[in-house]
Amino acid sequence: MRVGILTSGGDCQALNATMRGVGKSLFNLFDNVEIYGFIDGYRGLIYDEYRRMEKSDFSGILTEGGTILGTSRTPFKLIHEPDANGLDKVEAMKHTYRKLRLDCLVVLGGNGSLKTANLLSEEGLNIVACPKTIDNDLYGTDMTFGFYSAVEVATNAIDCIHTTAASHGRVFIVEIMGHKVGLLTLYAGLAGGADIILLPEIPYNVDSVCKKLAERHAGGSRFSIIAIAEGAISEEDSKLTKKELKKKIAEERKLHPSVAYKLAKEIEEKTGAEVRVTVPGHTQRGGHPVPYDRVFATRIGAEAARLIKKEKFGYMLALKNTEIVAVPLADIAGKLKTVDPESGIVKEARLLGISFGDEK
Repeated sequence: MRVGILTSGGDCQALNATMRGVGKSLFNLFDNVEIYGFIDGYRGLIYDEYRRMEKSDFSGILTEGGTILGTSRTPFKLIHEPDANGLDKVEAMKHTYRKLRLDCLVVLGGNGSLKTANLLSEEGLNIVACPKTIDNDLYGTDMTFGFYSAVEVATNAIDCIHTTAASHGRVFIVEIMGHKVGLLTLYAGLAGGADIILLPEIPYNVDSVCKKLAERHAGGSRFSIIAIAEGAISEEDSKLTKKELKKKIAEERKLHPSVAYKLAKEIEEKTGAEVRVTVPGHTQRGGHPVPYDRVFATRIGAEAARLIKKEKFGYMLALKNTEIVAVPLADIAGKLKTVDPESGIVKEARLLGISFGDEK
């Protein structure tokens, strides 16, 4: 049995834990197995860069963040475009796969990476996919590994801001990762006790945000915490076409580094409050995976090996009602799981008095 494995897209916690689950299980399931790790994701598959992995490579990596194989972004929208030397990327990946006589390729990746995985599956390669992303935005699974570890980091940032915000009586805006989906901001905001949570799925009104701040001040609160997703959008901007919005954002970036700084300026102008912005940034991808992610990733890796043993290809492993199941790649590739504004968790947050910036 010859198996390839790669980690693609943005890094996150528990990539190594997942590979460990795959590797250890394969060595236990097969008497004779060879595992080839591709360097820096699909780039390694394209340019034939890999290394033979031994049992020892999968030891001692359960708690390590990042990825021992390295990763890179290979945008799906550019996958059919030749590289600078005219190389056909898809054909190159297929060539490497067949050159190594692989029986299967295990892909650890998020939305874009799994679209490429599905493409390779449609091209005739045997693919098994594992759901990786700190955004937890993959369709077809209740959870992705890396999410709860990122929630831990983002929540800690909000926790630390609480003391300085209270000491100085300021409004603090903490910008959390999430361009299209606000699950990470929602969970971190709830866990960190944010007063206002702004998400891409719920367009906000600046006046509603300022009203909430005024209510807290009138009630005796010296400070307020706003958790905002980097992809949060105002009601005004939500009415623009994609082209118009892209142009407006490009213009605004000349004045403000991100949506958090833009909002801070607007709040200061409207209320006179002293506002500070904190951006945890890529720390949310880093550090050790939390215990939940270690367990979840290990289970995902083991089940990936089981699928290979069964010769069941073209699937992604997913969490459904606490159990690991296989879902067809073709059914989930390219689809996003977003925050439902009418979901229970949002309604429960509103009961606590948390504002989503859309109150009239």
